[in-house]
Amino acid sequence: MAALGWLTPRRRSATARSVLAGEAAAEAARKTSAADDDSVLLTGTSEEAPEEPAFPVAGDDRAAAFFDLDNTVMQGAAIFHFGRGLYKRKFFERRELTRFAWQQAWFRLAGVEDPEHMQDARDSALSIVKGHRVSELMSIGEEIYDEYMADRIWPGTRALAQAHLDAGQKVWLVTAAPVETATIIARRLGLTGALGTVAESVDGVYTGRLVGEPLHGPAKAEAVRALAAAEGLDLDRCAAYSDSHNDIPMLSLVGHPYAINPDTKLRKYARARDWRLRDYRTGRKAAKVGIPAAAGVGALAGGTAAAVALHRRRR
Repeated sequence: MAALGWLTPRRRSATARSVLAGEAAAEAARKTSAADDDSVLLTGTSEEAPEEPAFPVAGDDRAAAFFDLDNTVMQGAAIFHFGRGLYKRKFFERRELTRFAWQQAWFRLAGVEDPEHMQDARDSALSIVKGHRVSELMSIGEEIYDEYMADRIWPGTRALAQAHLDAGQKVWLVTAAPVETATIIARRLGLTGALGTVAESVDGVYTGRLVGEPLHGPAKAEAVRALAAAEGLDLDRCAAYSDSHNDIPMLSLVGHPYAINPDTKLRKYARARDWRLRDYRTGRKAAKVGIPAAAGVGALAGGTAAAVALHRRRR
């Protein structure tokens, strides 16, 4: 019956580890700020387009924008695409990819933050990079972006980010993906930088441990809070964008929250509070987007059904 615990949603507030993860992400983001003036404006459509005051406000340097990555900026999950690239380069075995795919797909489907399950997923990811040099993973990450990520950016969300850049504001990704991966994506998109999960390294080599915890849920809000304090930002004038109800703590922190391609819980929450909504999915694509990389990673690993069967045998 232990597995049934996964089906019971847990509410989590910020913990000491969340704060530590947030502060570490903010420090790493400021060190790896990736401003680039060569960004290209792309266009998109909006789900709802009521008359609104001009936003973002040009020249407001105390405002910034914070974008979730998975299914907000990019179709699917960055960590999946990164995992596919590492698997292709024989960093780990097929069965590990299957296990990792199931862990991530289950989390996105159920929206459950079971501590044991999250710990298992975290340990799987850390074991892959342990002993490798940070520079090696960064170099490989550049290749993986071109192979699996570049064509998966939502044009509509990209246009929103560009609007903030054009207004003279900084734009940050905020994601549970490794900060190195997030920084590569931010740089390639011409954004300011990225807040991501910080893996500990000593002398440029990964130790297999995290600083704090994954940058997820309350930890994202702590990272945004820490970065805003360091950058002298007024959060009431800032904007945040996400697809997931897990990011409600971050969205609630700013004066201009947006629900982008929202899941059911976030859509309901946002509408109740008159938050702005944008949905760049249509028809079947919208129905499928809830499983961020089940098609891509599942195909490589023998499919999501095989992942489910493997997990059940393990339990």
